[in-house]
Amino acid sequence: MDVTVESTGTLERRMRVELPLEPIEQQVDSRLKSVGRTAKIKGFRPGKVPAKVVRQRYGKQVRQEVLSEVLQKSYSDAVVQQKLNPAGGPQIETEDDDGKTFAFTATFEIMPEVVLKDLEKIKIEKPDVTIGDDDVADMLNNLQKQKASWEPVERKAKDEDRVVIDFFGTLDGEAFAGGEAKEYPVVLGAGQMLPDFEKGLKGVKAGDEKTFKVKFPKEYHAEDLAGKKADFEITVHRVEAEILPELDDDFAEAFNVTEGGMEQFRKDVVENMEREAESKVKADVREQVMQGLLDANPLDIPNALKHQEMHSLQREAMERMGIEDAEQAPPVDGFADAAEKRVALGLLLRQIIDDKGLKVDEAMMRARVEEICAGYENAEDMVNMYMSNPQVMQQIEPMVVEQLAIDWVIENGKSKDKKVSFKDFMNAPAS
Repeated sequence: MDVTVESTGTLERRMRVELPLEPIEQQVDSRLKSVGRTAKIKGFRPGKVPAKVVRQRYGKQVRQEVLSEVLQKSYSDAVVQQKLNPAGGPQIETEDDDGKTFAFTATFEIMPEVVLKDLEKIKIEKPDVTIGDDDVADMLNNLQKQKASWEPVERKAKDEDRVVIDFFGTLDGEAFAGGEAKEYPVVLGAGQMLPDFEKGLKGVKAGDEKTFKVKFPKEYHAEDLAGKKADFEITVHRVEAEILPELDDDFAEAFNVTEGGMEQFRKDVVENMEREAESKVKADVREQVMQGLLDANPLDIPNALKHQEMHSLQREAMERMGIEDAEQAPPVDGFADAAEKRVALGLLLRQIIDDKGLKVDEAMMRARVEEICAGYENAEDMVNMYMSNPQVMQQIEPMVVEQLAIDWVIENGKSKDKKVSFKDFMNAPAS
């Protein structure tokens, strides 16, 4: 077998394989003899069909089968011989038969060589989140608002009041879609309406009728309204004040805390805040590690893997959106950047695992499962159910492996803690 390899791109290779034809023809002859012993052809007894007739009937098919098998095996052998690591299946082109050799060309991409560098220089700023009394008070206030009631008041509307109105909008004297509603509740200061609309409602009282202009922003989602001014006529039915429930045992019971009253509820709230903060800290640190890895180790990735990942991300998006019809799927090209990043990170993390000899054990798997099941009332039962299901554990293992690599970078990189309040951290915009 004669093999030559040509680099036709950063990762693309064109490999030509040439084999002597004689052994292949011998295989064809041998297989035709085997076929002849069992072939059933009208006019001949089984096993007595002349070789010439067998070749006429089955020769082309058998030769094609043998060539296909030879091609697959010789391609695999050549890849091993040349120490190549294909990233996907090859494109095969066979050459015309010259009577002496069988030759083909395989074009494929190889996996990039990953040589990690500067891992110890990756900077990670780990948020040290403090939950203060004010944070707990704000959270309890938010929960009070979830159970709030509204009571009509005989005064002018102010921020945090709810104004119940009819409204009718026109643009150049013509009504437009979405510009009319009856008995519509607007909480002032909540940002549910455009600024000009809320401004027009401040100071109104029950029974008022008024007209005001509202300017739509240039980037407004309805193109026919974007950047334009509309006239709105409104009628005020009620002005309502928010009535918050007392922070007592009845309030705790409304959130299914039946023992321990308000004291236990407050503890539950703090624990939940701690879980939320811990989860966001992990996501924040993970993103820093990932970006640090990419910045320190830029990679060319195979298009085959990128396209495969693009389709995987598209399927995930369809599941989240509840889309089953492939024609309604979001365009696959929209996932190109995310797929490229995901493939590169997968290669880098795998290399860390290999280079550092990191191993997953049962204790790590159980810890991750306990973390996943922490929010369930019957958490221990859920943990045992997960741990006894091989398919579920097979899905969880890559998460644990990834976390191992991330932890190694955190421990060995330039990591430092940064104190931050719960409110500032949880309200920080996503990077």
